[in-house]
Amino acid sequence: MKRLIYQVYVGKNSKLYDTCVASVAAYCKKYDIDHVVQKTPILRIKPDIFVTNRSVESYEKHGGFLPIYEKENAFDYFAKGYDQIAIIDADIYVRSEAPNIFEDFGTEHDFGACVERDMPISGAYAMKIKNYSNMQYASLGNVDWDWQDWGAKFYNMGMMIMNKSIVPYFKGQTARQFLGRPEFQKFIDGMGNWKWSTDQTLLNWWVKKEGLNIKDMDWKWNALYKGVKDEYIPEANFVHFFLKDKLPNSGENVEALMKDIA
Repeated sequence: MKRLIYQVYVGKNSKLYDTCVASVAAYCKKYDIDHVVQKTPILRIKPDIFVTNRSVESYEKHGGFLPIYEKENAFDYFAKGYDQIAIIDADIYVRSEAPNIFEDFGTEHDFGACVERDMPISGAYAMKIKNYSNMQYASLGNVDWDWQDWGAKFYNMGMMIMNKSIVPYFKGQTARQFLGRPEFQKFIDGMGNWKWSTDQTLLNWWVKKEGLNIKDMDWKWNALYKGVKDEYIPEANFVHFFLKDKLPNSGENVEALMKDIA
């Protein structure tokens, strides 16, 4: 079984990202998993400057492209013989004692990720999920979002895992061609409420629209720091520092963060 963990780390260096990526590297070595860290832009997905609703600063500061779509480059690695691929954001810290995520995922599903509303979330973050759900998914009524009190059933795509059975859904397209599908243009251009959207909205809509066989992964594989209740964080395998701008010193006081999640 050939396995890969793919990460994207482009832009400015960060002590937090360095620490998190190093934890993934050690994890991969422990379980004999290949590890690729993309350090330079490859796909360079750009919004249509004539219609985009995104602020100019959001893409011009990155050379006119949206780095949030770079991690889809991992899709092309199935053509290199991989059986299973996980994409893990560069701000996710993996504990040294974490079990092998590929073994937990298994081989029966096409795709796996963690449902945000099913995590042991705090009350304040639950309200954010509800508002986010309405903004991102309410207008996408051609798929079943399984609406409940805390909003839509959507996956946090900071950690996603796939078996090679997903390949037919790419329809023979490269990652760049996949993102270039006309039905995705509204997300990339950031139209309407998708002005600040990442690849998360696009992928959530796609996996549901295509009818992928999805495994709802345990929240411990993507515990949102300060989204999940503090008392649950020590139980997590992967800790996701997903609100970097709201962390003390933007997360650069890594020693304090590591102590906090211990």
